[in-house]
Amino acid sequence: MGSEGTLGVITEVAVRVRPRPERVLDEAWSFPDYATGVDALRALAQSDTRPTMARLSDETETFVNAALGGREAVPGCQAVLGFEGTEAEVEARAAVVREVMAAAGGTPLGPDPVAHWRETRFHAPYLRDTLLSAGILAETLETAASWSDLLPLYTAVVGALTGALDDDESGAVVQCHVSHTYATGASLYFTVATGAGEDPATRWDRAKRAASDAIVANGGTITHHHAVGTDHRPWMAAELGPLGTDVLRAVKSALDPEGVLNPGKLIPEA
Repeated sequence: MGSEGTLGVITEVAVRVRPRPERVLDEAWSFPDYATGVDALRALAQSDTRPTMARLSDETETFVNAALGGREAVPGCQAVLGFEGTEAEVEARAAVVREVMAAAGGTPLGPDPVAHWRETRFHAPYLRDTLLSAGILAETLETAASWSDLLPLYTAVVGALTGALDDDESGAVVQCHVSHTYATGASLYFTVATGAGEDPATRWDRAKRAASDAIVANGGTITHHHAVGTDHRPWMAAELGPLGTDVLRAVKSALDPEGVLNPGKLIPEA
């Protein structure tokens, strides 16, 4: 929790219980392109009224999701929104959000696309092993950045992934969605599919390194919620800087002088 187990051991937790919402309302919106959709989510995130859930797929992910679900593809990009609360709260928030989305260039699609997304959203991860046995490598990575850096970061990571994977063995399909939004920025979650080739582990390692280099060079964080662990640790020093790295090592030394807590994770090597 917060330090990936490197700084302490959790001995007690408190659980906050919330009542089930009185009303759940889902709405989908389409946008002509990813940039327009990102601007719409930024307007929502920086407003006084926000949906409970907001997620935006880029053009490729919008098309792939529709194809996998046997649905007609929506031109451009699709966003799914969810509202939870009392009847009055949901209606009031949804009315304000609709105005923001329409003003940003969105077209309402109703609740059906969100119902389909909720029904199928966990199917893809279970396909990974099946795809690999069929010669298709499928993997994910994620990052986050400030709003001003988000679209350049998106372009850079897509370019890095396709550049690393588009070769004599195969091409690559790279798709992305915004899954978390904040007043200051948002996350980008990428899914990659490519031919596995003769050595899929080496192939993915090359792509992941290229993407990680692009993330650090374009203002992104090396991880948003997948953790640092050992995979992302080589890029931590570049993100934290010398002072931040020294502080993290000092805290580790003070709290875990023997280095027994989740060793080898998170802390950049000296």
